[in-house]
Amino acid sequence: MSDYQPRLLFIDSYDSFTFNLASLCRQSIPGCVIHIVKNDDFTIQELLPYLKNFSAVIVGPGPGSPDNLHDVGVVKDLWKVDDTHVLPVFGVCLGLQSLGVEFDACLQRLRVVKHGQVSIVQHSSTDLFEGIRPFSAVRYHSLHIVLKDDGELEELAWSNDGEENGRVVMAIRHRTRPFWAVQYHPESVLTNQGGAEVIASFWRLAQEWARTRRTQRRWDPTHDQIFGNPWPTIAPHSLPPVPSLKVVNTIVADVPGLAVIAIAEFFGAIDDTSPFVMLDSAAKPGRYSIVAALMPTSIQIIHNVKDTFITLKQGECLVREELGSNNVWSWLATFMRAHKANGLPESPFWGGFVGQLSYELGVHSLDVGLKSDTDPGCHPDVNLVFVERSVVLDVVANKAYIQSLIPGDDQWLLDTSSQLAKLSSPTPSEPNTPPKPITPPVVTLPDKARYIDRINEAKDNLFSGNSYELCLTVNTHISLRDCSSATPTSWERYKMLRQKNPAPYSAFLRLHPSTFLSSSPERFLSYSRPPHPVCQLRPIKGTIRKAPGITRAVAEELLAGSAKEVAENLMIVDLIRHDLHGVVGDDVHVKQFCAVEEYETVWQLVSVIEGKTESKSGTTCGTDGEIGWEVLRRSLPPGMYQEALKNVNLHGSSGSMTGAPKKRSVEILQNLEDEKRNLYSGVFGYWCVGGGGDWAVAIRSCFKSSHYHHREDINMSSLWTEKWTIGAGGAITALSDAEAEWDEMMVKLQSVLNSFGVSTTQL
Repeated sequence: MSDYQPRLLFIDSYDSFTFNLASLCRQSIPGCVIHIVKNDDFTIQELLPYLKNFSAVIVGPGPGSPDNLHDVGVVKDLWKVDDTHVLPVFGVCLGLQSLGVEFDACLQRLRVVKHGQVSIVQHSSTDLFEGIRPFSAVRYHSLHIVLKDDGELEELAWSNDGEENGRVVMAIRHRTRPFWAVQYHPESVLTNQGGAEVIASFWRLAQEWARTRRTQRRWDPTHDQIFGNPWPTIAPHSLPPVPSLKVVNTIVADVPGLAVIAIAEFFGAIDDTSPFVMLDSAAKPGRYSIVAALMPTSIQIIHNVKDTFITLKQGECLVREELGSNNVWSWLATFMRAHKANGLPESPFWGGFVGQLSYELGVHSLDVGLKSDTDPGCHPDVNLVFVERSVVLDVVANKAYIQSLIPGDDQWLLDTSSQLAKLSSPTPSEPNTPPKPITPPVVTLPDKARYIDRINEAKDNLFSGNSYELCLTVNTHISLRDCSSATPTSWERYKMLRQKNPAPYSAFLRLHPSTFLSSSPERFLSYSRPPHPVCQLRPIKGTIRKAPGITRAVAEELLAGSAKEVAENLMIVDLIRHDLHGVVGDDVHVKQFCAVEEYETVWQLVSVIEGKTESKSGTTCGTDGEIGWEVLRRSLPPGMYQEALKNVNLHGSSGSMTGAPKKRSVEILQNLEDEKRNLYSGVFGYWCVGGGGDWAVAIRSCFKSSHYHHREDINMSSLWTEKWTIGAGGAITALSDAEAEWDEMMVKLQSVLNSFGVSTTQL
């Protein structure tokens, strides 16, 4: 091998841990350059002329089976290239299985699948594992190989699963060719010693093999056009203009006892016909609530993924703007660049976008087919309003930040400050029970038999190796007929939801045609303002309600001591690390893993993952202020997040929004689920003109479309029908019990049905 810079070809089989492994390679092989391609980007004939330009190949993990050409692509042919083209290869998980199958190993299903499980790996202490002690490693697989006696492959490491699966191959090498592979995941956050150390051993062995057998050809820069720029490199959304920073005019007022509900009603939350947005920290650890003071000139931005244009709405005026060569993400980034501003650093939001991004927006970004739009009440995939006037309430410091982006808006600031001071301190009265409509709601529940059939289909996919976990979602539909002025407004319904299920990431968003009510317990993504923004995600997996006898010690035993809860938390942590690595490069760290945190009414198992760009990194998104926006784009739809609690004191099963690997999981779910999810399991939140942002997972929510308000003149009274949708579901694992999953879904559904005065036990 020459003295040229190590250059790796990384073959990605559409996995959700790819960038974790790429980062581990950069850590273990100093100075290496990595080009990442998909396993179906090239045929072996197209790849062969370029193999001499690479030092080695990394075959990453992925969903599916090695005997399915669709799942492995060019990897299948890589093992059989002639001697003139052969080069060192290191495979992981599916990579090991593919190597095994191509050299006569027997592919079998595990009796007990290992998804996010940690096992002790024993080994020969030679070759890849020279100088390494037995170690613990993370496994994500339902298939394994059994080697042929005296075959071309040699076992290097194994795990003893006892009665579950017996001895399982964990690492192999080819006896004469420079091929190595491991079944476990060296890149996982919980793999110890078998990660960077084993990759470094592979590189040492690869160099030794190549020293007298091949010469690496010098890299031609034009090859970047074929294989893409080395990872990590993130192109800017578009060429950024030089913004002239505006000043956020602010009055800080002391407002002891002032309730956010009172502020919201002052700004028009009660009027169902007008746009209104509020992000509401209705429970600890939430601190800040954001209430927009929208104007007739406030710009609402609407987009559906199947459209080639953006709709700009100001009052009754609608304007279409063609996207052209842009996508909606770059269009929004360009819009925000023109509205950059500086305000008081103590306030988390100075103005900017507030609203919702649908689940289907994320599905579309994965290049997965969408369900057809047969529903006249469909919701926009992007529904944001640009907020120029706002009040941010700090419930800890009892301060209100009254803010405006409009030059010369001093009078509004003074008037608003004066009005807030006059508002009564006690929280406005909220109904103890939802007002009864004249006509009872008509609730259409999911079909239980069909849901259970779908659970069993999901489990078949898990056992086949197509996914580690699948979140199956169904919709419940509520029809409110003969609505009138006496019918509870959406705002009244939100207050009931807020009272029954106070949550740190609640929201009331009325951006027609959609009205969205949420009491979400979970943040999806937050990112700080530049310079050097930090992106943070805090996934929750595992929850116990507080009750007599449920001490911290008990909660830690039930949560942190549960292999199932830790495994599910581990899967989302590894998936999030991949999403962050894909944008910011190497600087991604797990700040907290599976710690039990105390909240107002529950104990929860929480991890914290942070990522930031390095000052000398090649990553660039045009400006620092777009790093978080790019992470959001790359991370949708949400992977695996806590969905709800059981109404019992023991821990409830956790939920996920999609599964992992994400793309394959979403493809499976698109076939299993009968309806679009729309706003459910998307995200809602804000992107501040200062560059920061905060987005929550759209769970424990309900929504309606104004398209469904059918008005009829009956006896001189104006009556109409409202149709609401509630999404609910659960994380299906190999251990899931179908009846228990149905019961869990119904519990989640009930948390929102309460705001309609309906109980599932009455249906």
